[in-house]
Amino acid sequence: MDGKRYALVTGGSRGIGRAISIALARELGYPIVINYHSNSEAATETRNLIVENGGEAELLPFDVGNCTEVHAQLAKWKAEHPNDRIEVIVNNAGVTRDGLFMWMESDDWDTVLQTSLNGFYNVTKPLIEDLLRQRYGRIINVASVSGVKGTPGQTNYSAAKAGLIGATKALAQEVAKRKVTVNVVAPGFIETDMTSALDTDELKKLIPMNRFGKAEEVAELVCFLASKKASYITGEVININGGIYS
Repeated sequence: MDGKRYALVTGGSRGIGRAISIALARELGYPIVINYHSNSEAATETRNLIVENGGEAELLPFDVGNCTEVHAQLAKWKAEHPNDRIEVIVNNAGVTRDGLFMWMESDDWDTVLQTSLNGFYNVTKPLIEDLLRQRYGRIINVASVSGVKGTPGQTNYSAAKAGLIGATKALAQEVAKRKVTVNVVAPGFIETDMTSALDTDELKKLIPMNRFGKAEEVAELVCFLASKKASYITGEVININGGIYS
């Protein structure tokens, strides 16, 4: 029996992750697996927003940086959904630990790399065999303008996101024959909790469009890449940053 096809969004409880979860349910009709690490209240709120609009969503808590935990939770999900599969993977989870490199503690380096880069491996590896077997899938990795051009004070974050971009380009070539696409979206400054403490007036001067982006705008791009309309696009890095870097 052929079951449901799901979309998994890591870090799906707030900000860009929440907007992506809502958009994939609304625009493409996917039941959503909302991953979150610790904020169950925000994750539940995201699920409720999807359900209230006629969509389907469920929660799957794990720390993307913890390989054992990720594999256990995904195995549990598969056991509970024997006829279903995850065919869209959005690796969105990320953390920042900003600071000048010369004063950066090893823990700040490791935490950021563990979440953004190792998280991609931990989540995608146990799911990719299903995509290849089914000869269809979409993997969308959320990087950052920091990974494209590097941002001072974010050497760790820039390294993690640049690594994610390199991994995307390599994996895209490995799986293209099986109709599995792998792409990156690289947001610039987006209005979220993550950027709320920044000096927006000063930063807007750096952006040709003179404004921060909206999480919903990133979500629309992810939806396009997750759709069948984007079937000939793979290994690409698509900047969504108001012209700050191109």
